[in-house]
Amino acid sequence: MKKTFLFVLCTLTMLSATFSCDNKTETVPVEEEKFLPLGFDEDEYKVVEDKVRNGEALTKMMSRLGMSSLDANRLALCCDSVFEVRTLRAGNPFKAYYSCINDTVPDELQYVVYEQNRIRRTIFKCRDSLAVWNYDRPVTHERKFSDVTITSSLWNDMIAAEASPALIVELADIYQWSVNFFTLQQGDRFRVIYNQTVCEDEIISIDTVFFSLFDGGGKQVSALRFQPSDGNKAAYWGKDGESLKRMFLKAPLKYNRISSRFSYHRKHPVTGKVKAHTAVDYAAPKGTPVHAIGDGTVTLCGWDGTGGGNRIKIKHMQGYESCYMHLSKFAKGMKVGKRVSQGELIGYVGATGTATGPHLDFRIWQNKKPIDPLSLNSPASEPLDRKYLEEFNAIYGTFVAEMDSLENHVIPSSSSDQD
Repeated sequence: MKKTFLFVLCTLTMLSATFSCDNKTETVPVEEEKFLPLGFDEDEYKVVEDKVRNGEALTKMMSRLGMSSLDANRLALCCDSVFEVRTLRAGNPFKAYYSCINDTVPDELQYVVYEQNRIRRTIFKCRDSLAVWNYDRPVTHERKFSDVTITSSLWNDMIAAEASPALIVELADIYQWSVNFFTLQQGDRFRVIYNQTVCEDEIISIDTVFFSLFDGGGKQVSALRFQPSDGNKAAYWGKDGESLKRMFLKAPLKYNRISSRFSYHRKHPVTGKVKAHTAVDYAAPKGTPVHAIGDGTVTLCGWDGTGGGNRIKIKHMQGYESCYMHLSKFAKGMKVGKRVSQGELIGYVGATGTATGPHLDFRIWQNKKPIDPLSLNSPASEPLDRKYLEEFNAIYGTFVAEMDSLENHVIPSSSSDQD
């Protein structure tokens, strides 16, 4: 028994001497594993970039890229719950990866990476064991403050302030009753606290605008996104709970320019005659959607033989009427007697009738008297219920104080917000 114990002890001592010499331990380097977000090493393959063609199904696209019809159909079956093949969209980009052995062996399709959107990629493995999986690019959610003063155009100034032009879309929706984006002047200013989604340094979306201040034309219009603590729906309200919503929208279409203003002495661009132009002309591409500025009833819908082309006229409350001319076509279901809601699609910009190019001729009357649409100040909706006013004012004050102390940088996540 003693001999056996001594043999084991000697053996362990010899092994220890083999792996440790002079009290120095040898470290074997471990190769760091390469991160493969798509599930394969893109550098190992030849890459061809393309887009889905019109009317192209997944199986047809894969056959075009080099798969056999049998394998393409098998791959489509593999999609199952991972990817809905009917959602393959013409124009979406993809990358095809081919193995390139040598000049005598044809390239073989190994993988296809299809871009569903700016975040999600769908990977199709096209050889050996066919498979399909998704990869979502990592995103972050940033809380931002932007301070934009108009010097040339809202679009250019947003970019100069390192803000996304997509923020214009959100602001236009919030202020659609109170700020006319067609008449912004130098010196007008927007200050906004909001959240945005970013993916690999690309702004994907503006998620929520929490608070905004607009200064222009001698007035300040604030907008606070407020959701009462009792769970009622969130909406935007002005200072002291004033409603931002009004009887009429500021304009019947978005993001274009004014080509002609309200005037009683305008030289007609076609006839050359000087006559009254009791309208605002919005230059816009053919097919631009046109929306009703307020609730009402369609009183005219058809051809205007005096030069207005396709025309819609709507009767509103309190003696107001609005008219939309030179339309390329009417929205589906538009007809005399139809009730329309504020913001409802009624037609599309065109150049029908007497027109030099596509634009919308937009007119408003009150009690049969023409009104300059750009100067219209329509009645406001009901203010915030007074039972929420104390809660609203407390949050409003917090945002005002925060905004006063901010510069253009990411706001700490601990700042007050309302989701």
